[in-house]
Amino acid sequence: MSRLRAAVIGLGSMGANHARVLAEMDGVELVAVADLDAARVAKATAGRGAAGYTDTRKLLHGTKLDFASVVVPTGLHEAVALAVIEAGAHVLVEKPIAATMQAAQRVARAAAAAGRLLTVGHIERFNPAVRELKRRLEAGQGGRVLQLRARRVGPFPHRIRDVGVIHDLGPHDIDIMRYLLDDEVERVFAEARSHIATGNEDLFAGMLRFRGGALGLLEINWLTPTKERTLSVLCEKGMFVADYAGQKLTFYENHDAVAREGALASVSEGMVVQYPIANREPLRSELEAFRDAILSGGPPRVTAHDGMAALAVAEALVASANSGMPVNVPNVEDFE
Repeated sequence: MSRLRAAVIGLGSMGANHARVLAEMDGVELVAVADLDAARVAKATAGRGAAGYTDTRKLLHGTKLDFASVVVPTGLHEAVALAVIEAGAHVLVEKPIAATMQAAQRVARAAAAAGRLLTVGHIERFNPAVRELKRRLEAGQGGRVLQLRARRVGPFPHRIRDVGVIHDLGPHDIDIMRYLLDDEVERVFAEARSHIATGNEDLFAGMLRFRGGALGLLEINWLTPTKERTLSVLCEKGMFVADYAGQKLTFYENHDAVAREGALASVSEGMVVQYPIANREPLRSELEAFRDAILSGGPPRVTAHDGMAALAVAEALVASANSGMPVNVPNVEDFE
């Protein structure tokens, strides 16, 4: 069986990883890469059979593709994704799906009209610790979910200048909270500050109110000198803590609730269990899942709707931080 012909457009740190994984993947041939920086192109093509371009238009006009990874700055997502779709290829666009909901809507509609699959790079969906957490929540181990709290902090990434920390990092945890709860955010409140002179916020704290009643808390910044990527899920029967980077999952039992078969009459410390997780690179799992969706005719595991839902929440958080008031999140269906 012939291999899918793939390209990577944008060769920053994440794009270079896309190129590496695709070059090694079964059932895929990395045939081309593109970036404005010729040195990045040379590095990505060294020792590989892929053609290199500094002009995306020349890549798309001169190469027959099955799919492409779009890993360019957020402000360019719409234009590049539309060009890939027009060239007849399926497309994975890194998160956020686009700079605005209107741009995301245009990309999603173009893909649907062309019969091309569109997925969004919400990579934490493919983290083994998150997948195990999802499995245990669905099995009812924790009982009803009360609150989710994400802490995603670290040093300032000098590669990011076109968006703030809410749009760059927020969609990761917004998407995971939606995924774990299988629920949508109805209202948000946020406070944000800018300390490094980029014109965008680099520190924020936000609260999400889900339709089913669960609360989500976000602490995200580019100002912490050590990197942390953690998620806690507080349930009636205890609390799960997932370490995204370490791919670890720990459960802290609420002994009183377990003794009363889930009735939340009181809270006390119980057993602490760290589950064995088979570590795997989430990007590899993400790209393999998209390969498989293309071969089967779809849908992709992360849909355009998922990308738009996360973006709608991010936009509402920015609006709340600017106004100092709670903001209702619009229905994504209104944009589709």
